[in-house]
Amino acid sequence: MPALPHISRRHMLGGAALVAATGFPMINLGAYRLSAASPRTYSKRAVDLVRSSLVIDMLEVLKIDDRPQFYGAAMTTKDEADFRACGITGFHHSVGMGGPTAHEDTLEWIALSQGYIGRAAHLFTLVDKAADLDRAKKQGKIAIILGLQNSEHFRTPADVKLFYQIGQRVSQLTYNSQNLLGTGSTERVDGGVTDFGVEIIKAMNQVGMLVDVSHCGARTTLDAIALSPKPIAVTHSNCRALVDHPRLKSDEAIRALAAKGGVMGITGVRMFVSAKEPTGIPQIVDHIDHVVKLVGVDHVGIGSDADLNGYEDMPPEMYAQLKAAYKASYAFRDKIDTDGYDHPQKIYDLTEELIRRNYSDANIAAILGGNFRRLLASTWGG
Repeated sequence: MPALPHISRRHMLGGAALVAATGFPMINLGAYRLSAASPRTYSKRAVDLVRSSLVIDMLEVLKIDDRPQFYGAAMTTKDEADFRACGITGFHHSVGMGGPTAHEDTLEWIALSQGYIGRAAHLFTLVDKAADLDRAKKQGKIAIILGLQNSEHFRTPADVKLFYQIGQRVSQLTYNSQNLLGTGSTERVDGGVTDFGVEIIKAMNQVGMLVDVSHCGARTTLDAIALSPKPIAVTHSNCRALVDHPRLKSDEAIRALAAKGGVMGITGVRMFVSAKEPTGIPQIVDHIDHVVKLVGVDHVGIGSDADLNGYEDMPPEMYAQLKAAYKASYAFRDKIDTDGYDHPQKIYDLTEELIRRNYSDANIAAILGGNFRRLLASTWGG
């Protein structure tokens, strides 16, 4: 039997303190499990960073399979355990609504979401101002930001104020297709932000609703950045310089976004992460690195574009329907999830990779949520 390494009393006490503070059992020297049932272990630095940082995922839905029966059912024990273990304080819960009934459908979705959140008040809190994220962190709760990935529910500029009053805090101007505000990323021709889109952006700025251009076409993205007096967001996209996909953002757009004080959330959707294998967390962090090198660490964050368990856990028929609903240019691969980024503790794995890339603690905290916290405060107040 090989000799055991010498472990000082101070080191032992340090490990004991972390276990006492977190409830995470220490498996090996410096390796911690987030729960007894989890096979994954993390370094003390990663655990400390996630625990101490305000982690905001600017596209993390409560459930991808969010049919009305999900919202009406009681939260399962597993779901609550996953939420508590994830390390994320701020969830941007956002879906896309389109078509002639978008207004009514969005009203119903907001009501269902608020009902689900309200019935789990021991776990969730709804976000109004940026300070609500800080309060949730202190209380050990999850703060839910209500958003929409399309703005077809705005029939007139006056509707922006109505939806703000009932809880919406973020609105993406277009989904992938043309609408009355502008052009989506998969249209052949991008005409930019329309006259109606100009009015909606103005109304959003007036009430304090964040403008999002994640799915917008290239011209519409640049127009929105230029038209909005306040900084805007790309809540969930990646870098076109690394993957040539119509849904991703050019260096020109990223520079323009940053010049106005905006922030870009990096997504874990597989075909947006890498055009080839392997497609894992290192390739996600390649996109973070690219934004940092291009415009600085203050303009990048997280926008996973999934729920805590990812797409591969969807019912097979729903998974097939989701893929079939998009144009061929979306170029889905066999899997949608990125390897290693498809489980409730994925933020810890992302943090470990940022540590491996020699990011400082301050910069990791900024990427995990500090940058979006600053942007949200500049739009919402608080």
